[in-house]
Amino acid sequence: MENPTSKLFAEETIDIKKYFGKILFNWYWFAISIFLAVSVAYVVNRYTEPIYRAYSSVIVRDDERSKGLTGAENIIEGMEMFRSQKNVQNEIGILKSFTITHRAIQELKDFEVTYLAVGRRGIKEAKLYKASPFVVRYDSLSRQLTGKPVYITILSKDEYLLEIDENLNIHRRMKFGEHFRTDYFDFSIELRNPDSYVHRTKLSNKYYFIINSLNGLTNQYRGKLVIEPNDKKGSILTLSTTGYVARQEVDYLNKLMEIYIRSGLEEKNQIATNTIEFVDKQLNLIVDSLNKVEVRLQNFRLQNKVIDISHEGNLIVQKIETLESEKALLEMKENYYVYLLEYINSLRDFQDVIAPSLIEMEDPFLSSLIHQLSELYKKEKVYTFSVEREIPSLKLIQEQIQDTKQAIKENIRNSLNTLSLKKQDLNIQIENTDIELRKLPKTERQYIDIQRNYQVNNDIYTYLLQKRAEAGIAKASNIADNKILDMARMENTQRIKPKTSMNYMMAILAGILVPVILIFIVEYFNNRIISRNDIEKQTTVPILGAIGHNSSQTDLPVFENPKSSLAETFRALRTNLKFLGTQTENKVIAISSSLTGEGKTFCALNLATIIAMSQKKVLLVGLDLRKPKIHKVFNIENTSGVSTYLSGQTELDELFIESSIPNLHLTTSGPIPPNPAELIDSKKMDEFFDYVRDNYDYVVLDTPPIAIVTDALLIAKRSDINIFVIRQNFTSKGILPLIEEIYQKEEIKNLSLIINDLKIGGYYSYTYDYGYGYAYNYGYRYADSYYSDENEVRGFRDRIIRLFRRKA
Repeated sequence: MENPTSKLFAEETIDIKKYFGKILFNWYWFAISIFLAVSVAYVVNRYTEPIYRAYSSVIVRDDERSKGLTGAENIIEGMEMFRSQKNVQNEIGILKSFTITHRAIQELKDFEVTYLAVGRRGIKEAKLYKASPFVVRYDSLSRQLTGKPVYITILSKDEYLLEIDENLNIHRRMKFGEHFRTDYFDFSIELRNPDSYVHRTKLSNKYYFIINSLNGLTNQYRGKLVIEPNDKKGSILTLSTTGYVARQEVDYLNKLMEIYIRSGLEEKNQIATNTIEFVDKQLNLIVDSLNKVEVRLQNFRLQNKVIDISHEGNLIVQKIETLESEKALLEMKENYYVYLLEYINSLRDFQDVIAPSLIEMEDPFLSSLIHQLSELYKKEKVYTFSVEREIPSLKLIQEQIQDTKQAIKENIRNSLNTLSLKKQDLNIQIENTDIELRKLPKTERQYIDIQRNYQVNNDIYTYLLQKRAEAGIAKASNIADNKILDMARMENTQRIKPKTSMNYMMAILAGILVPVILIFIVEYFNNRIISRNDIEKQTTVPILGAIGHNSSQTDLPVFENPKSSLAETFRALRTNLKFLGTQTENKVIAISSSLTGEGKTFCALNLATIIAMSQKKVLLVGLDLRKPKIHKVFNIENTSGVSTYLSGQTELDELFIESSIPNLHLTTSGPIPPNPAELIDSKKMDEFFDYVRDNYDYVVLDTPPIAIVTDALLIAKRSDINIFVIRQNFTSKGILPLIEEIYQKEEIKNLSLIINDLKIGGYYSYTYDYGYGYAYNYGYRYADSYYSDENEVRGFRDRIIRLFRRKA
């Protein structure tokens, strides 16, 4: 057979029905919580300024695509500077650079001043971008206090009120277009559309504007710009930014991409521009000499009527022209090396240096060094755009730049020495040719000398013109490496805050979860007995019944209102007593509890009364000798009673008092004795019980609390039925192990429990089923007026509960 105590050690599970009932019972807290949460969500949605996100995208030319070069990169063979290897991460750094962002902000003139409208009662502010009724005109070169709000209240089409607080304390009535100048400001205010402006009389006409710091605005937009590659291997970048005005964010992204594409093209064109400038400088030196020689040649021919020269003279002229052309090219190379050396010493970034191939220098090592230095400067530029200046990688690049510069300088020195030797050799050959030239006639010799100078200058001039034309074609045919894929558009912007629907959903969820969590927390830390489960988990003592909550002002509701639901609970208890019968016909019923305040006296009074109302002769005995109460309920004196009888001061027949309730007699406790336990354990107590058993059908004993004194245990040995009162939501669960121990050791016979103060309508009232096969459940619906207190509604919560019951 299963041990009756085995269920005490069964695995504890969550009572879903219990918690569900508690949630239903506290439904009004959920209603209040949801209402408050939704109200907060409404306020947030109503008064939070919306934030929008705008998107755009660009295609970055990657390393593989840069190999298929077009335009200027193909015209001048070997110009490695045109082959700008793009890296996605580098381009992200450039897009977020201060320089690019600052240029974009500078060109967006509407960003210089932020306009805001003040809502009614100053509750809500709205940013106005290109939509403010007025504009601020100011000189950016004059002093302006940035970040300071300047309040404007439009009074009419002609006037406004200017207010500047925070120590300046300026309040001035001004006309539109009138100049305002102080130590901190210098501006004028004009209506944006004066012809179509209509003054609003019922709405707020108060605004304020802030003159922005361009550097601060630049850092602000740099910080909120988000750039993400489409995938790890792709070269498409998605740009996004957030702000209070969608149009403003769209304009910023489009301008940023425009500046980015334009700056990349300008960087490529700079090489061609510098090439043209270098060639023009060389041309300027040649043109004057060429013009002078040409005039001299023409004059010589006219004066000497020389038309042609001899065959021997032609050979000498061709030889001299070849040598002079070679010398001129050497001098041009020498000029380039000097230019390159000055370029390196000028600490420029090598992004627009003229390529060596332009002047037909066959020096692959120098070209490689220049290309390497240019790439290092690009990397340094990207690092300075996006990271701190003190990181090890940046220092390493700077060291590599210095090493490469030193290598280029060394190469230039060696090349200049080589050119010097070649020039010396050419000079010797030219001198030898001059010796041969002197053998010709004087006139022919002079003519050849003039023609030689003319031809050399003309060849160099033609060569430079060709190179200038090539550089011009290269500049004209340049295209940007990167291009815009998608412009930012208003229709593609997203409102990210406040998310109205999400806020309401979160509010409803929070309104439900907060009370649920609080209920679980309170329940977890609650050590009071709430439900039948709490009792059955810790004790196997049978539960005799449940007593409802006494909402009346009397201690005898079963007598004064016999048709009440509370009276019915005591009738059910009276019925259940028959199943606890002993072998004796008369029954002595002892009622106790763990502590005072659990309603043992109330239960004893009404149980005795309800039994007496069934035509049984009942004696109610007050055996709580330490704290008597029965005499107060019946408004009788307590000068004599059980204590005086046990101490020999009163005779037995003097103890019994007939009450106002038919068939109910009383025996009061009497004055409080100094030794109640000894008196209760005396032989006279046995005599008392022998007498009352013979003369009464039922004897109901109001005994002291069992957890405080031993009096109740002494009395329980003489009683037939022992009832232990547990008050719902009052009695501690810690008393149940003590009751179980008494029950298992059989220290008290016929021990059973009563649940007192069970509140009808609560979640726990749906879970009780007491007695031996006799259910008593407050969830049943009864016919109208079955109980006299059924229609008695005492509060808002009871009204709502009653309403739901009727609908059900």
